[in-house]
Amino acid sequence: MPPQINLALAIHNHQPVGNFGWVIGEVYEQAYQPMLDAIERHPGINLSLHYTGPLLDWIRREQPGFFERLRTLVASGRVELLGGGYYEPILASLPDIDRVGQLVRMADELELITGIRPRGAWLAERVWEPDLPIALARAGYAWTILDDAHFRAAAIPEANLWGAYTTEDQGQLLTVFGTEQGLRYRIPFGEVDDVIAYLREHASADGTRIGVMGDDGEKFGAWPTTWEHCWGSRRWVDRFFEALEANHDWLTTVTPSAWLAHQPPIGRIYVPTSSYAEMGEWALPPDESREFSRMQHAAVKANDPQARYLRGGFWRNFQVRYREINDLHKQMLRTSAKVAALGAGSDEAARIRRRAVEHLYQGQSNDCYWHGLFGGIYLTDVRLTTARHLIAAEDLADGAVRAQGGKVDGGGLVDLDLDGIAEVRLADRGQVLGIKLDAGAGIGGWDIRAVRHALAGVMRRRPEAYHRALIETPADGPLATDLAVASIHDVIRSKEAGLADRIHYDGHERRSGLVRFLPADTSPAAFAAADETELGDFVDGAFELVELHDDGLVARRTGSVRAGATGERQALQVEKRLTIGGDRRSPTLVLEVVVEHAGSQPIDGRLGLEWSLMFLGGGANPAAYHEVHGERSAHDGSGAEAGLTQVAAGNLAIGIRLETTMEPPADTWWAPIETVSNSEAGFERIYQGSGQLFSWPISLQPGEQLKVRLEQRVSTSRDHAAEEAAASRSSIENA
Repeated sequence: MPPQINLALAIHNHQPVGNFGWVIGEVYEQAYQPMLDAIERHPGINLSLHYTGPLLDWIRREQPGFFERLRTLVASGRVELLGGGYYEPILASLPDIDRVGQLVRMADELELITGIRPRGAWLAERVWEPDLPIALARAGYAWTILDDAHFRAAAIPEANLWGAYTTEDQGQLLTVFGTEQGLRYRIPFGEVDDVIAYLREHASADGTRIGVMGDDGEKFGAWPTTWEHCWGSRRWVDRFFEALEANHDWLTTVTPSAWLAHQPPIGRIYVPTSSYAEMGEWALPPDESREFSRMQHAAVKANDPQARYLRGGFWRNFQVRYREINDLHKQMLRTSAKVAALGAGSDEAARIRRRAVEHLYQGQSNDCYWHGLFGGIYLTDVRLTTARHLIAAEDLADGAVRAQGGKVDGGGLVDLDLDGIAEVRLADRGQVLGIKLDAGAGIGGWDIRAVRHALAGVMRRRPEAYHRALIETPADGPLATDLAVASIHDVIRSKEAGLADRIHYDGHERRSGLVRFLPADTSPAAFAAADETELGDFVDGAFELVELHDDGLVARRTGSVRAGATGERQALQVEKRLTIGGDRRSPTLVLEVVVEHAGSQPIDGRLGLEWSLMFLGGGANPAAYHEVHGERSAHDGSGAEAGLTQVAAGNLAIGIRLETTMEPPADTWWAPIETVSNSEAGFERIYQGSGQLFSWPISLQPGEQLKVRLEQRVSTSRDHAAEEAAASRSSIENA
């Protein structure tokens, strides 16, 4: 008998919460449906499939017959469905109650679809922390799939990667498989004969080896160039399945659960915090990421055995690299605590709690809590959808507390970002604000409850490691490779010419209400490109909290501004008075700034108030607009007007309009905040919001005082919470 080996294919299919339906539909046609067709065509193939909750929800609405086909394959024993967190969260980032809740939610759903509860769990982005066995075991899962990098970090020799291991935490047992890199990179990018030869090379006389290939289903047709390769003229998947069936005498395809039913694990393992190799690279700061990538590629190319000891960064460091990720994550934690505190009580209270939990879980979808080649915080619609669900969950929780006669926490001094320094949180029925006192007393969060919109949900333009590849590519040279098919890890593409010239970096976080002191000759173009010169130290300097009320605050900073031809620093005091008001459907925000010259030399220049706002205006979205003198223009456009007393902006689809009144009349500039980021489709320009500068020419004499005022009035055309409550009552009445 020839040497034997087993192959476990595990195909992970995911669409993020907030992705466009037409995008999911395209991927379904390119990858998900063809794969199911191929499995049905090849009865000798057994494998595992994983569909995340957002994708299951779309299939239920758009392709319900797909479930019947899955049910038939599962009943035959040929397909095993994997569970996991329903909305594909990074489990390690969640509170314990939500880890188990998300896992059980998926197990319940798969049992409803197929009649069988899953035994295996897909681990989102293979982000592992040593306490995860507790939640997985408590939710009823017996095994999961890690990366081969996890096993190397646990000092498992390469020759021993072809098997399953046990691990545990506090006595909670879990079996772990490793997705083998050689298989993962060959399937489907290598030649079919090479894959078969690779498996034959690792076969053993006793047949106790198993090779696991767990990877994204989208690479089978939806990644660039892969449809023709997998399903078109090259028929890679069918040829591969045919080869597996032809070699069934020594090569058996199995599901992990079927394997574990007759083959015990080969040892015990304790895995440190880790993910797949590329994630470790992406989690590093840009300069370190480039250096790590250089070292790793050189070591691999030289077959240096030390390559197995090279590890990148820790996934949680994305919360350090990106202020926006950290803010979103800490908002999720606060919201989870509020939802967890809700009692079931009456039937109505139980219904509200279920709705709040569902929004919370959707707000935990992993895609905008990190950034790499796939997904990431730069995906505007995904980021704003995540924020929308978190706003909804908190709003429902607060409403439930009020309905029961309880007192809702309106805010105060709270360490919102968990950096050990308190911020100010202001909240009422219409809005929630977060003010970062030690960074210019800027507004980092401004959530409008009725329409569940994060008005301050913008992204800073910052350096990324992959920008170097774009910048260093000759302007007249080809950016895309000539390979017919390749892993997207190895391909550089651009979706638009001239993107290198559009790379700009902001010198400070894109919060709102920031006080700027600029040279008198600063241009709107310089502001748009972040090329302006800042003369003061107020934009991100620390402010002292002078007064704090339920509806506002007073903060003050004594700093300085460079003045005159010599740039001598002049003492200046800036006081900011922030007041919120209005009602649920029409919240207001007023910012008054008082500047007092405490130096000895005149200060000439331009005093500005900077705002960064999100109205989802990318791609000249016709629903999103700026409005000046009653004339509307695209919200991803730019412009400048002198001496304005009022401007407006909004999004008709969201149902939000913001009117800003300036006293005294202000020079008003606006421009899109656009990032250049990389994805599986190539380099692309993405709208991240709009930057506005309201400014006034100044010539301050020593002892002179200046006061400016902005009043922001929000109006909303709908209230999602009221609509959900009405729909719930209607469903009960019609039941």
